[in-house]
Amino acid sequence: MARKTAIRYELFAREYVIDLNAYRAAIAVGYSEKTARSQGSQLLTKPGVQKLIEKLNAKRASRLEITAQRLDEETAKLAFSNMKKYVRTDANGKLQGMDLSELTDDDWAAVQELREDTTGGSGDGERKVVLRTTLKLSDKLKALELLFRRQGLLTDKTQVSGLEGLGEQLALMRAKKAEPTT
Repeated sequence: MARKTAIRYELFAREYVIDLNAYRAAIAVGYSEKTARSQGSQLLTKPGVQKLIEKLNAKRASRLEITAQRLDEETAKLAFSNMKKYVRTDANGKLQGMDLSELTDDDWAAVQELREDTTGGSGDGERKVVLRTTLKLSDKLKALELLFRRQGLLTDKTQVSGLEGLGEQLALMRAKKAEPTT
């Protein structure tokens, strides 16, 4: 019976790491659609399953050469991108257009969207053809937030100190209160 459980755990873990969907993974290993949601959730709490998932994720990250340093470098490209690298301005700071000719691969990594739209020009000579180019860089604030969190400069956890020994003190008070009075 233990062997069958171990096999099911491994199959579940392998299915789960595909798309991180416990419901779908539970169905894939044989649970009914009716029970898959609860079974998948329960399987994710099992230490054996958690270890298998960690191992599979580590193996995938190694194959893809995903390291903490590489993730930090990619996030930094987004966080420190600057629109000034993508446009030309005159001496007064007025926009003259885009210049993408000298962008590096790192500069291109920060581009989220580049689009050209043409409007106008009905052929009657009255309406001119207007070319509009849109350049959108990645979300700097999100990338900066990720870097802040990675450096430990931003956390969602609140640390409380000065309560050392509180549990023991409460236990003593409860014990005193429970003692019969004379």
